[in-house]
Amino acid sequence: MRVLGVDPGYATTGYAVIERARGGLAPVAIGTIRTSGTDGRPERLAFLRSELLQVIAEHAPAAVALERLFFTVNARTAMAVGQASGVAMATAGEAGLEVTEYTPTEVKQSVTGTGTAPKHQVQAMIAALLHLAEIPKPPDAADACALAICHLNRSGLSKALARAGGAR
Repeated sequence: MRVLGVDPGYATTGYAVIERARGGLAPVAIGTIRTSGTDGRPERLAFLRSELLQVIAEHAPAAVALERLFFTVNARTAMAVGQASGVAMATAGEAGLEVTEYTPTEVKQSVTGTGTAPKHQVQAMIAALLHLAEIPKPPDAADACALAICHLNRSGLSKALARAGGAR
């Protein structure tokens, strides 16, 4: 199974395509999409959409994992990130992909075993799980890896539980 993890951002969106292969996890693509600060909001969001469509077309994920947004003190930042998240969700929907949102605590729990893990512990675990020589950079890309790993870890459990529930 191949999953696209997306850490939505207005200026920088992290993405990672990770697949479960031969019992392990393998990175397919890790990167960021950066919008131009000189463009207007509609142009930046349209650029984000087109770049996400390109990643989806090139790597053919089966599902998308997004970070579930939480409100911050800065309403302007929250609105911009919310718009980027909406673009990512709509783009995945347009491509016919299942979208699942995860909270930061769920991601940390799935990747490290504890929902209170510090960022550096999550990043170190990502590098270990994906057999990378170093932590993916920038942090947006590492966060997208964690989201994809979370979905791969949790979706198998969810499917097994659904099968077990249906067998009763």
